[in-house]
Amino acid sequence: MSELLVGCGEWGFRELPMEQHFQVARELGFGVLEFGIGGGKPGRLSEAPDAAEIAGFLELCDRYEVKAPFCCIENDFTLGDAGDHLAELGKVRAQAQAAVDCGATHLRLFCGFTPLSVMDEPRWERMLSAFSDVDELCARSGAVISIETHGAITVLADGSLAHEETVTTEPVALARLVRELPARVGFNYDAGNIKAARPHDESYGLEVIRERINYCHMKDWTREGEGWRAVAIGEDDMDWGTLLEEMDFAGVHLIEYEPTEDVVDGIGRSLAYLDRAAPAWRFA
Repeated sequence: MSELLVGCGEWGFRELPMEQHFQVARELGFGVLEFGIGGGKPGRLSEAPDAAEIAGFLELCDRYEVKAPFCCIENDFTLGDAGDHLAELGKVRAQAQAAVDCGATHLRLFCGFTPLSVMDEPRWERMLSAFSDVDELCARSGAVISIETHGAITVLADGSLAHEETVTTEPVALARLVRELPARVGFNYDAGNIKAARPHDESYGLEVIRERINYCHMKDWTREGEGWRAVAIGEDDMDWGTLLEEMDFAGVHLIEYEPTEDVVDGIGRSLAYLDRAAPAWRFA
């Protein structure tokens, strides 16, 4: 494993004002922060950030001396209706440009949340074409796409989350993505998400996408009731120390602590685990 560089993920901050993301990141010692556009959460930029909103975001980066090269865009390129798909593509293209204007170099996108069992060839073709389209836009600015490994999630009656396989969690489907996506398109390797969708797969899909990882989230999931609950690394059975040794990725690894009620403490517990599992880590 090369030197482990660690940044701060954004999902646990989704209910907090944007400036508070920067305040917390700076107080904890992070120099790199992930941000999001759209999705209807108060902790993200709006669905269509204008010049003033983008300027305000860049001012926060300068004032807190925190870089924000990683941006999440909420999307689904596996929609069944062709018209809905075209509208989704148009939205992503606009938000990708806004992300680049905010200084993003890596755009975290999703294939979509259609269960693998429902994916037919027209959906596959529309999805692959959409990534080619957005990749061409990104290439003009030097940004790259990072597709998150993520299951289809359902909230169960007991409040836990069920994860179902998608094209980004199942190895054969992942291998097809690697073959057929543009070579510039990489993956956000979220091994915890793969664990929750494929709990029997202790390789977490690493061998399939090892050479295409250009982004990384660090978290874990634990069994709760009929489903799963997101937890910090070190709080369930994922051996992140060994996994990090097996990865070839030399970029920034982002702590993604998902619960909002104790996000600062959860990030701190994650960093404490890294002190034990990968003591040579440092803030990016």
